[in-house]
Amino acid sequence: MGVSIYQSTKFFRALFSLTTFFFLFVGHALAQDGGVTRHYKFDIKLQNVTRLCHTKSMVTVNGQFPGPTIMAREGDRLLIKVVNHVQNNISIHWHGIRQLQSGWADGPAYITQCPIQTGQSYVYNFTIVGQRGTLFWHAHISWLRATLYGPIIILPKPGVPYPFAKPYKEVPIIFGEWFNADPEAVISQALQTGGGPNISDAYTINGLTGPLYNCSAKDTFKLKVKSEKNYLLRIINAALNDELFFSIANHTLTIVDVDTIYVKPFDTDTLLITPGQTTNVLLKTKLHFPNASFFMAARPYATGQGTFDNSTVTAILEYKSPKQSPKNLPFFKPNLPSLNDTSFATNYTKRLKSLASVQYPANVPKNVDKHFFFTVGLGTNPCDQNQTCQGPNGTKFSASISNVSFAMPTTALLQAHFVGQSNGVYSPNFPFSPAHWFNYTGNPPNNTMVGNGTKVLVLPFNTSVELVMQDTSILGVESHPLHLHGFNFFVVGQGFGNYDPKTNPKNFNLVDPVERNTVGVPSGGWVAIRFLADNPGVWFMHCHLEVHTSWGLKMAWLVLDGKLLNQKLPPPPADLPKC
Repeated sequence: MGVSIYQSTKFFRALFSLTTFFFLFVGHALAQDGGVTRHYKFDIKLQNVTRLCHTKSMVTVNGQFPGPTIMAREGDRLLIKVVNHVQNNISIHWHGIRQLQSGWADGPAYITQCPIQTGQSYVYNFTIVGQRGTLFWHAHISWLRATLYGPIIILPKPGVPYPFAKPYKEVPIIFGEWFNADPEAVISQALQTGGGPNISDAYTINGLTGPLYNCSAKDTFKLKVKSEKNYLLRIINAALNDELFFSIANHTLTIVDVDTIYVKPFDTDTLLITPGQTTNVLLKTKLHFPNASFFMAARPYATGQGTFDNSTVTAILEYKSPKQSPKNLPFFKPNLPSLNDTSFATNYTKRLKSLASVQYPANVPKNVDKHFFFTVGLGTNPCDQNQTCQGPNGTKFSASISNVSFAMPTTALLQAHFVGQSNGVYSPNFPFSPAHWFNYTGNPPNNTMVGNGTKVLVLPFNTSVELVMQDTSILGVESHPLHLHGFNFFVVGQGFGNYDPKTNPKNFNLVDPVERNTVGVPSGGWVAIRFLADNPGVWFMHCHLEVHTSWGLKMAWLVLDGKLLNQKLPPPPADLPKC
């Protein structure tokens, strides 16, 4: 390749001083817009944690599990110094943050940065522009997000009210998965044998497993509430591999926000949330003190053929008694949908619509510059020579987008792009649509093998994009929660069976579609999204079921610079980690 990427980077860093003034000025102007600069320090270190009577040493931030909450307001600038004290390489992703002109802070390893090596540190520097609500941060390398995650709470600008009743109190509720084993060993073994990975031993609510699991009564999250109050629950699904139903016995939830976007409020007994999604709900407590306690419960929505953690995690909703309440109050349990209740999932997601008000408009791209059609699903790779594999018919499990299983590079894509040395790192020819058309949701083809490669799809700045993602029946249909970094998108349509480009677009919602950063591709169906490529950089898109990401269900969009200075990707920071 001639000059190394890092030598080239030195040249670009010389340019850095010429452009730094402009970008610091822009950042300062943003911070002046009612925002402040907030500093956080994340020390990545090992901590002994006990759940299910099982103690293990695991990777944490500041010794906490889940990790610390990031609090900010819309318009604030965040400087988060991450120091790596463990043997694992580390990278942190600020899930759902737009990262406008701050792609170097996005965090997926080998996409926007090389990981932070042992003994090294990196300062993530970004400004929160036009977002308010709930997001979360998590590790974005291998399966380390099993223990490295925590809430991001973004309050509106000072003096700006919520478009719903002011809550009496706000409470984060974050779902996770607990493995008695080391999750790194779990995925390492699965990739070696080619089979499905071992499932988790429990789900968690705010890191606690709750009374339905063995040896867990003391590890129970309790939400103590007062009568006749509004509580805002900020719900986050940080689980590795499972979509979850959630319900509170004998209480109604009012959905008001998803993925930092206000929605038209609606009431439901149960919500559905995929890994990577967030949902803010209003919980109105009862008028009078009830002589009972109530389970808050979550369990999986499972559509695939593989094994999954078929257990239920619970927390407890208790009312603060005006007087001494009797002990041993009766417990009420919620009725959750059945594990494969796709009709509930469909009806629930159909109810999600953007607020689309004057103050919070839904700016759906009406004219589309580029149409793309991607298939998403499972497949196989041949077993290594002289080895027996545990995947279908002796193969290795794989997963792909448009039959391309993404091969992780050893140099970060964004860096290779920035210094103009993509050759040998990635190719810019990700397919616009599948090379081979077939009946995607009918009988699967006999050949389940997928291609492999590190391919990106290049978009000129400000391209309006429509993308249809089609589930396939190869190795069974399954719901796939797809997450797009660097953008929100509008979910303009979805349906079952094969997408029909002639009839389906006639029913697209271009008025008030829900806006998100993570969407479930329906099991045996398709989803259509639209977004404006107004953010220069390299942006990862992948299934948020971690096992599918490990198998290659991922790709990247490369958005080129625009003509104006504020439409260009700034140079990398001086402390950007090296590979």
